[in-house]
Amino acid sequence: MRILHVIQRYWPYVGGSERQFQEFSECLVRDGHEVTVFTTDAWDLEHFWACGKKRIEAVEDEHNGVLIRRFPVRHLSSSPLVYPGIRRIMLTLSALPLDTAPLVARLSLLAPWVPDLARALAQDDQRYDLVAGMNIVFDGLLEPALRFAVRRKIPFIVHPLTHLGEDDDAHVRRHYTMPHQIKLLKQCDAVIVQNSIESRALAGLGVPEKLVHIGGSGVNPEEVTGGEAARFRRTYRIDGPIVAFLGTAAHDKGAFDSVRAVSLLRSQGVGVTLVLAGPMMDQFTTFFNSLPAADREGCRVLGFIPDADKQDLLAACSALLLPSRSDSFGIVFLEAWLYDKPVIGARAGGIPDVISDGVDGFLVPFGDAAALAERIGRILTDPTLARRMGRAGHRKTLAEMTWARRYGLVRQVYESAVGARRAA
Repeated sequence: MRILHVIQRYWPYVGGSERQFQEFSECLVRDGHEVTVFTTDAWDLEHFWACGKKRIEAVEDEHNGVLIRRFPVRHLSSSPLVYPGIRRIMLTLSALPLDTAPLVARLSLLAPWVPDLARALAQDDQRYDLVAGMNIVFDGLLEPALRFAVRRKIPFIVHPLTHLGEDDDAHVRRHYTMPHQIKLLKQCDAVIVQNSIESRALAGLGVPEKLVHIGGSGVNPEEVTGGEAARFRRTYRIDGPIVAFLGTAAHDKGAFDSVRAVSLLRSQGVGVTLVLAGPMMDQFTTFFNSLPAADREGCRVLGFIPDADKQDLLAACSALLLPSRSDSFGIVFLEAWLYDKPVIGARAGGIPDVISDGVDGFLVPFGDAAALAERIGRILTDPTLARRMGRAGHRKTLAEMTWARRYGLVRQVYESAVGARRAA
């Protein structure tokens, strides 16, 4: 098969969705298929709406057999308020008792605005057997990919990564379930979701169950293990218990709550250090710099760190935190489990389908720093409990959540979609 993948960012950037599409793309190449990735030049997430953020210079690349074409993100204005303003208008129009889906779909092309990608799809004369896109919140990239597939009469598949947030709060969910986004999913040949929670939610919104397949994320154990706790402590000069936050430092990811929880524990005499590793949003930098010095002293904000240091951190920490309301899976949970470490996530989105509360980790309400602090305290004071939960997660990861297993499911969906089109 010749496959076109469309996604907002790709290698060398490393994030959950980016890593997932990279893994699937490279596995397909190893199986003898040809894969081209259309993506943007964004490195920082904020580059989609703000000028001056980090971007990737190379227009074309090849990595592990995958051809990568990057298209520049354009900005309608130098003001970072334009992008969220357009998205807010889209939400407002979507809530009206009218069929505004066509108008909202056109507005999505401006947030983010990547006209060269849409133009390349309109003009591309390459023969593909299938187009697949990832992340429904980047609908402005998926809409032209859908049109391309329809023109070519080839299958179109979406991995939507539908972030559902909390059950009683639509703040996150509404950005992923607007009528034009659901309409796009209904036009797909297949929709590959992360978990059963996402599957049930989309079915409730009218996406036919026959289109939906549960894929999910995974890990390659041999690429994750091998970290040394002592080396991390020497490198970063940290003594005492460590809890790790691995992910984008942002409010919806739970970074603020993680800082507050550790500050609360330290005020109670618990000498724990929070290590935050991953990209930092401006909102987090502003929040962190506004804290009293005593609260900042309990945190080490590292930003991006090399994979070797990340593995050492996983070996050194007592628990991994990602109390996020904007995740549909959370690959970092699997990585921590491979080190027999318990994890703490939020009772939001798809995370309750990944973490078994009290068995391999804990679930807490999003935004509840006190509950998060209490669970961290339990892990630190009960090493038997921590060890039991970490080992349970380890067993589950090896049994169900390796990339080899996940890729096999995705490849089967791709091959079935192509076969069905050819037969028709």
